[in-house]
Amino acid sequence: MNTKNFFNLKQEIQVSGKCHGCGGCVTFCTAVNYGALEMGEDNLPRYKSVEKCIDCGLCYRICPVAGHGEEELQHRFHWSAPAGRIQAVHSARVRNPYIRGRATDGGAVTGILLHLFDKGHIEGAIATTRHDHGRKPLLATTRDEIIRAAGTSFDLPTSGMAEFGAAYSTFSPSIQAMGDLLSTGLRRVAFVGTPCQIKSMRKMQLLGIIPADAVKFCFGLFCSANYTIEPTALAGLPALEGRSLSDVVKVNIKENFMFHFNGGDTVEIPLADMAPFRRPACAYCREFSAEYADISFGGIGSEEGWTTVVTRTPLGRAVFADAMDTMLETMSIDENKGCADRALTAVLDCSTKKRMSA
Repeated sequence: MNTKNFFNLKQEIQVSGKCHGCGGCVTFCTAVNYGALEMGEDNLPRYKSVEKCIDCGLCYRICPVAGHGEEELQHRFHWSAPAGRIQAVHSARVRNPYIRGRATDGGAVTGILLHLFDKGHIEGAIATTRHDHGRKPLLATTRDEIIRAAGTSFDLPTSGMAEFGAAYSTFSPSIQAMGDLLSTGLRRVAFVGTPCQIKSMRKMQLLGIIPADAVKFCFGLFCSANYTIEPTALAGLPALEGRSLSDVVKVNIKENFMFHFNGGDTVEIPLADMAPFRRPACAYCREFSAEYADISFGGIGSEEGWTTVVTRTPLGRAVFADAMDTMLETMSIDENKGCADRALTAVLDCSTKKRMSA
């Protein structure tokens, strides 16, 4: 049987609207130095020169949407429905109040990254940072850069959404920052990404693709969907009537889409009402809680200011336990009885709903 190549990937994934634009196929194209593939202006992969493609099929095998390698991944990570392997669930937050103030939820991701960096377990972290119209990938190699990346893809500058002009995207193609590893020589990094990006990273590791071997820790983010927000269309939602979008200081996604305004007011909009702004590929995605990560993080199921933390692998469990000594604290039973059980129920419920609706 012939190996499927980028032409097949375009026909099966991109033409049908299922491409997430993660950029893995372009970043790790065997023929990238010959200029075979590139990211287009629409942030989707395309041929730059079809004649330079060597038809190796690597792009197809690492695509998170294509089914190649799915059974091997499930076996390797002891996957089970509906949300993958779960060792433990906690409500946690970073101890440092400054980082908590920058974070969307409890800052647990940043706390663990700093813990690993301070102890010399990693030389850097692939995360995201603010950009003109949303977020962009960042290979953070200093403590300050890791802190600067605190928060998810949904934070806005204090001047409000108006600064973002025509549209604001909650998606950041973090996989593309892997290309920077080839020139830095870093051998120990952590990777933070959405479920589709984590799956693509794990496929690269299974195939032994350089420099995916330098990724020692995979941290996943809960993801209901990603959105491209057009302020003019958004203003038409009844819940935002009379509100100025220039007063929005932060956007978050939990059970609902949450707009935080100057003065402390919050407007929550059901995710179903945000469907017109959802990236088309997200309608086909079956994964909510980053099931192949070492640890998964999100705000679902935890109190405001706390992060739901799902440890999945023995490595993830050990990292979380070690970070508890210095960087993190968990919500005690006395503070909120049953918080871990509620968080687990929320994760399972959201995972089931997304899998059924995909």
